[in-house]
Amino acid sequence: MPLVNNNETPVLTTADGVPLKISQQRSIRRQKIRAFLLVAPLLVFLLIAFVFPIFDMLERSVENQVVPEQLPLTTKALERWEGNGLPDEDVFAALVSDLRTGAEARTIGKVASRLNYEKSGMRSLIMKSARKAKRLKGDGPFRDTVIKIDKRWADISIWKLIQRESGNYTFSYYLNAVDMKFDDDGNIVDQPEHLQIYKSLFWRTLYMSVAITFLCLLLGYPVAYLLANLPMRTANMLMILVLLPFWTSLLVRTATWIAILQQQGVLNDIMVGIGLLQDDNRAQMIYNQTGTLVAMTHILLPFMILPLYSVMKTISPSYVRAARSMGATPFTAFRRVYFPLTLPGIGAGSILVFILSIGYYITPALVGGQTGTFITNFIAYHMQTSLNWGLAAAIASILLIVVVVFYWVYNRLIGVDNVKLG
Repeated sequence: MPLVNNNETPVLTTADGVPLKISQQRSIRRQKIRAFLLVAPLLVFLLIAFVFPIFDMLERSVENQVVPEQLPLTTKALERWEGNGLPDEDVFAALVSDLRTGAEARTIGKVASRLNYEKSGMRSLIMKSARKAKRLKGDGPFRDTVIKIDKRWADISIWKLIQRESGNYTFSYYLNAVDMKFDDDGNIVDQPEHLQIYKSLFWRTLYMSVAITFLCLLLGYPVAYLLANLPMRTANMLMILVLLPFWTSLLVRTATWIAILQQQGVLNDIMVGIGLLQDDNRAQMIYNQTGTLVAMTHILLPFMILPLYSVMKTISPSYVRAARSMGATPFTAFRRVYFPLTLPGIGAGSILVFILSIGYYITPALVGGQTGTFITNFIAYHMQTSLNWGLAAAIASILLIVVVVFYWVYNRLIGVDNVKLG
């Protein structure tokens, strides 16, 4: 390459006269652009299928557009109300106008359902008042007329509820998701005891997910050890048996466990036949936590075995033999040499099974009954049946935060860098 003298400092250049440093920078930049274009489709897929839905869920958990959109005049009139005594005539007139508009557009049901999430009976109050508001004539006064339609409009707590939910964002969904609510004065209080269900469901989901992870580890570790140390032909046959559940429908496997575990099922028949149980005292192993633990452990067991096997396969048998040759007992050689080397596989399998189990809802719904369902079953219920998407998004957001916290704790204690899948 030619040398160019510039202030007596030689500079290497390419054949076309471009300084070599600039040419290298351009080459590196082109390589980065090509690499980015190669991963761009995957990045777009992750944004559309993963990142955007999460942000949409977080937004829905605090979004509160229904009340200000469906009762615009009422919410604006209530801005001047200080909460002492019933609102004045302007607020009642605005309410009648909004009810008329909503009834004619057939959208009043949205705000009725939204307010009913906060206070039972609001849907019937709104819908009844909207039907009768369409028949009201004249320009008022409406205060006594509206109270005559339904005496509940004389309750100050109704108006405080509408005023509190008139903003574009609300924390009511999150409060409901942890069995709390706003009282009539706007203070945060606990839900009545008979309505407190979500906190216990969160705890049940967590400890049952931990129990399922432990059972998968307890059952999967010996199987993975056999896979890694048996002759190739035998290990391949055992691996087929491990992978066989993946080739069977999830619903078929769950239905099979129902047939096995029910009181008149196969397992109870065997125990009665060999005399372990009396025929009139059969064990209840389905539609409870036992059914959920058994079915989900069976379903998620391969996700524990495969990471363990992939790590154990890389461990040389000479390590244990060396420990034995230095006087260690078989148990000591396993505990001090072999087991620590399998910790990356244990970590990978445990975090994989735990995250999968905490998000399951089909199997607990089929075999869990009242005591074996997870919080995810109520997310599905609010998404598909009650259509309370805000509450479903709030519960899902809390569950996401819990998983992230567990992942952070796991990273602090064990370290994600130590997790290996092979």
